Amino acid sequence: MSFTNTPHFRLSGLLLFGVALWLTPAPAGLSPDAWHMMAVFITTVLGLIIAPLPLGAMALIGLTATALTGLVPIKTALTGFAHPTIWMIAAAFFISRGFIQTGFGRRVGYMFISKLGHNSLGLAYGLVLTDLLFAPATPSTTARCGGIISPLFRSVAAAYDSDPAKGTENKIGAFLVQCIFQCNAITCAMFLTSMAGNPLAANFAAEQGVQITWAGWALAAIVPGLVCLGLIPLLMYVIFPPELKRTPEMRALAKEKLKEMGGMSRDEKIICTTFVAMITLWVLGPTLGIHATVTALLGLVFLLITQTIKWDAVLSEKEAWHTIVWFAVLVMMAGQLNKMGFIQWFGDIVGQSMDGFGWVTTLGILLLVYFYSHYLMASAMAHISAMYSAFLAIAIAAGTPPMLAAIVLGMFSNLYMSTTHYSSGPAPILFGAGYMSLKQWWKIGFIFTLVVIPVFFIIGGAWWKTIGLW
Repeated sequence: MSFTNTPHFRLSGLLLFGVALWLTPAPAGLSPDAWHMMAVFITTVLGLIIAPLPLGAMALIGLTATALTGLVPIKTALTGFAHPTIWMIAAAFFISRGFIQTGFGRRVGYMFISKLGHNSLGLAYGLVLTDLLFAPATPSTTARCGGIISPLFRSVAAAYDSDPAKGTENKIGAFLVQCIFQCNAITCAMFLTSMAGNPLAANFAAEQGVQITWAGWALAAIVPGLVCLGLIPLLMYVIFPPELKRTPEMRALAKEKLKEMGGMSRDEKIICTTFVAMITLWVLGPTLGIHATVTALLGLVFLLITQTIKWDAVLSEKEAWHTIVWFAVLVMMAGQLNKMGFIQWFGDIVGQSMDGFGWVTTLGILLLVYFYSHYLMASAMAHISAMYSAFLAIAIAAGTPPMLAAIVLGMFSNLYMSTTHYSSGPAPILFGAGYMSLKQWWKIGFIFTLVVIPVFFIIGGAWWKTIGLW
């Protein structure tokens, strides 16, 4: 490894950049405090992207900088840790571990395969439906894909001797791995709690006066999402077909696996009941006056009381605690940027440059730039942190209905995860299985952007008109 690629070199360069940005005079119309907060925020986000240290460590450096320089008092700097959204997503992380540990996730996957696994296309839909079912309560896409979907996929590939090491990857494995990858981005986009970055986007929207509910997000995403989930495996089957078309043995194998698992255990039944109850309360919460975070905590507490999840398992869930740290810091910084006037100033500046396009054209351009810029990103959360608030402000300034702009930008914060082998947590897991070359992976990723984006623009646009988002 060359010295210029070491973490120490990247961190040193990042800090020098941050200092230089801080020392640059504030532009006209912007207060020095707003400019300095922007400098800390941009430096922190760049740290999340180039990762000289883990995300949580970079976030803590940013938090310390805001307090040390007097931008905000330490009590204000720590307010992000009390934000309800953070604890909703953390509780969902803890609960999702129960799907894996109890075996409930595998059981559901085998149930779908036993019904749909008579051919390779049916197997793809079975795996996709398993992902969709668990998406609402599994914000860790890495855990969902790595702990539930990937083991199911590997068992199917192994059953048909589809192995990259033997040169038989095209039998069925290559087809299935891309179906899973492409559709995972869609399932992430369909629910507020199906990807860790979604609540972050919702919080950024709230800072600009747009309150997104769980039911509101799900309603907006359901039609274009289901259309994409129906189209992607079918088009993949036509454009990049597997060598193996008929798979009658898989239904029998899945039934045998279910037989080996026996009846649902006590813990599985509790997990299933808790899952259904949480979805119900997330949908009915606004009507019943139950906050989404209270629902998530209620589910977690119930699982702890029943000993379905042990407290030690909660403590060992590193990804959840890791998320709490960086999430809290970014929430605080975004709130301060908004209070200090930076978001409004930036939105007005860029909005003026796009004056005359009309809000529909402006929103379309913003979404395309937002989507394809993810080729430069290795983290959806870093992408949301860097661009979501600014793009939302620009869209609203151009006249876009605020709720439409906030939710659609939120959905696109997931759709771009289907592009590269580093675009999301599941990407390296699935690409690392070795079923496709890098060239094939990027090629398929780009081709399907030409399917997904039009579906959300055209079918999604018509649906959003129907439900009154514009």
